[in-house]
Amino acid sequence: MGSINNKNFFCSWSGGKDSCLALYRSIQNGGKPKALLTMMVENGKRSRSHGLPHAIIQSQADALGIQSIVRSTSWDDYEQTFVTTLSHLKEQDVEYGVFGDIDLEPHLKWVERVCSSVGVQAYEPLWQTLRRDLLDEFLQLGFKATIVAIKQDVLNNSFLGRTLNKYVISDLENAGVDASGEEGEYHTIVTDGPIFSKMIDIELKGQVVQDGYCFLDISLKMV
Repeated sequence: MGSINNKNFFCSWSGGKDSCLALYRSIQNGGKPKALLTMMVENGKRSRSHGLPHAIIQSQADALGIQSIVRSTSWDDYEQTFVTTLSHLKEQDVEYGVFGDIDLEPHLKWVERVCSSVGVQAYEPLWQTLRRDLLDEFLQLGFKATIVAIKQDVLNNSFLGRTLNKYVISDLENAGVDASGEEGEYHTIVTDGPIFSKMIDIELKGQVVQDGYCFLDISLKMV
C-alpha cells in the first residue's frame, strides 16, 4: 500500500463513518488531504451512495477544511467519470487516493484498477481490520454519526435518525446484521469529531424510498 506520509491525497468521500475514519487515519499517518471526492446522482442534488444533499457534503468539507469535489454521474458512466476526475487530480500533484473499504475484495480490486489506470496509488487504511474494532475506534475517538439510510429487506425504519452508540450497535446486532454495515445494511452521516472544526447541525424532514433503500430527507438546520 505504500507510505502516505507527506503525500498529497484525495479521499473518496461518502460523508459516512468509514470514509471519515479512513480520512482520519490517513491524516494521522502524515498524509496531506487535498480534496474530498463525492459522486452524485445525475441531477447533482444528492450523493449516489448515501443520498446526502450537496449542501451537507459541502458543510462537512468546510468543517474539515478540505476542498470538496463533486461529480454528477449515472451508474453507466460512473467509472469513466471517476477515472477522468482522478486524472485531473493527478495533474494537481495528488499521488494517493484514500478509500474506506474494510474487507470486500471486489471493491478493493476496482479501486486499485481505476487508480492505477491514471498513476494514482490506492490507500486503504481500514483494510482487513476487524469490523467491530473499527466501529469501536470511531466512537472512542469522539466521532458522531447518524443513520440516514437503511436497506429495507434487512432493517426497519426505526433505525433511521438514530445516532450510533453502544445501544444502537446492540440493536443492530439483535436485528441480525453486522453492526458495521459493511454489506450496505445502513449508511450514516458524520456530523462531528476530532478533525471537524464545528458540528454539522442537521434537520430530519422525511423519508425517500429508492432502489431498495429508505433514505432520510435531511437538510442543514437553519439558525
